[in-house]
Amino acid sequence: MHILTVLDHPNPKSFSAAVANSFMEGARSVGHSVELADLHAEAFDPRWTMADVEADGDAGAMEDVVQEQVRIARADALCLVFPLYWWGMPSMIKGWIDRVWNWGWAYDQLDDPEGSLQRQRPGVLLVPAGARSDEMEEKGYRQALETAWIDGTFGYFGVTPRKLELLCGSDGSKERRDDLLRRSFQTGRDLCPVL
Repeated sequence: MHILTVLDHPNPKSFSAAVANSFMEGARSVGHSVELADLHAEAFDPRWTMADVEADGDAGAMEDVVQEQVRIARADALCLVFPLYWWGMPSMIKGWIDRVWNWGWAYDQLDDPEGSLQRQRPGVLLVPAGARSDEMEEKGYRQALETAWIDGTFGYFGVTPRKLELLCGSDGSKERRDDLLRRSFQTGRDLCPVL
């Protein structure tokens, strides 16, 4: 299977980049091919503009959007990697979602409010977070993110099964970070069953 990993972090030496690399190593270790879309290194423009609005649902989608859609089309599974930023997605990945997964290509709420126009494929969000997992659970943040991203956004993607892996404590000790990288590797191994 072919897995597309989309990374949002401006620093190529960031923990998020290490998570993406560990995930891809895990996927390769069981025979999957991988592709990295490093949004910052590739200078993806996350700004949603009037040109995007005019192209929604039309064959006139912008060239950079079409290139991303082609990447997605060849993927059998998806992994999005980005740090938890102000309790949400950083602007680059949010803009990538807004622009690439557009109406008429990814979904059509008029014909099927619950459906996606994309084929089903497994997916995971790997999200490094500085907060502790007990804080995330106690204050309901994890459930809020699950509702917004897993029940909401990823549902429109046609991603199933889908899951959120919050990598809590990513600002912690070396041992903690190594543990999170091992978890990312294992997620890469387990995302797609080997046929």
